[in-house]
Amino acid sequence: MAKSNQKDTNRIRSMPETREPNPENRTKTREVKADAAHKPSTRKPKVKPENKTKATQTVSVIKEVNTPSTSPETKMDVAHHPQLEHKHKPWKEYLLEGFMIFIAVMMGFIAENIRETITNSEHARQLTAQLVQDLKADTVKLNDTYRGETGIMKYNDTLFNLLQQPLAKADLKGIQRLIGRSHSLWPFHPSLGATGAIKNELHLKQFSNSQIISYISKFEGHIELLHTVQDITLLYQRKFLDPFLYSHFTPQNLKAAFDRTPLPDSQMRNLTQQDLTQLAAQMVLIRINTKELVDDNRLLKDDVVSLLNYVTKQYNLEEQEKK
Repeated sequence: MAKSNQKDTNRIRSMPETREPNPENRTKTREVKADAAHKPSTRKPKVKPENKTKATQTVSVIKEVNTPSTSPETKMDVAHHPQLEHKHKPWKEYLLEGFMIFIAVMMGFIAENIRETITNSEHARQLTAQLVQDLKADTVKLNDTYRGETGIMKYNDTLFNLLQQPLAKADLKGIQRLIGRSHSLWPFHPSLGATGAIKNELHLKQFSNSQIISYISKFEGHIELLHTVQDITLLYQRKFLDPFLYSHFTPQNLKAAFDRTPLPDSQMRNLTQQDLTQLAAQMVLIRINTKELVDDNRLLKDDVVSLLNYVTKQYNLEEQEKK
C-alpha cells in the first residue's frame, strides 16, 4: 500500500499544472471562432482514391465539351469575305434582260386587263338580265294600269252626260254609282332596282359605250310626269268629289257606292240643280286629267318596250335565255 501511494504521488507531481484561462483570451477565442464560422471553408474535401479517378475523368470530359473544336472541317472564318470578281456582261445580255422584264410586265398588264374585262362583262350581264326581268314586270303592271284608267275614263264620260240632265229627270242612282267609280286611281310604281344599279356602274365599259343611259333617262322622265298627273288626280278627288259625296250622299248609299254593291235607293240629301251643274264642270277637269294618265301610261309602255328590246339585243340576252 505504501508503494502504491508513492506512485500516485509521483504521478500527480509529473502532471503539468493547469492554469485557469484568462477572460480576455476567452473572449478573443470566441471572436475567432465566430469569424471562422462565417468565412467559407477553403479546405479541400477529402476524396477517396476511387472517386479521384472518376472526378478527373468527369473534368476532362467537360473540358472537351466546352473546348471548341479545332478540326479543319469545323473551322469557319466569319471575318473573311471572299473577293468576287464582277465581270462585265456583253451589252446584248443587258438588252435581253431588259426585253424579258418588259415582256413580263406587259404580260401581267394584259392578263389583268383580260381578268377585269371578264369580271366587268359578267357583272354587266347580271345587271342587264335583272333589268330585263324588271322591265317585263313593269310591262304587266302598265297593262293593268292602262285597263284600269281606261275604265275610269269611261265612267267619267258617262257621269258627265248624266249630269247634263235636269234634276227632275236625273238618274240619281246612276250618278251616285258613277261617282263612286270615278273616285278611283290605278297608281304605277316601276321596278327601279336594276336601273339604279346600272346608273351607279356607268364607269363600266359595257355601259359607258352604249345608249342604255339615254333610254333609262327617257323612261325615268316619263315616270316622273306620270306621278305628277297622279298627284293632280288625288287633288281633284279631294277638292271636287269628296265635298259632293259628304254633302249629298246618304251614309247607306255612300258605303254601297264604294263597296261596288247595288245602292239601296236613289235618295240624295240637299241636292240642287246648281250642285249638278257645278259637278259637271268639275268632271271636265277630272276627265282631262284621267286622259292624261292614260296617255302617260302608253308613253311609259313604249319606253319599256324600247329599252327591253335594246338591252336584249345589245347584250345578247336572247341567246343566253335560249341556252
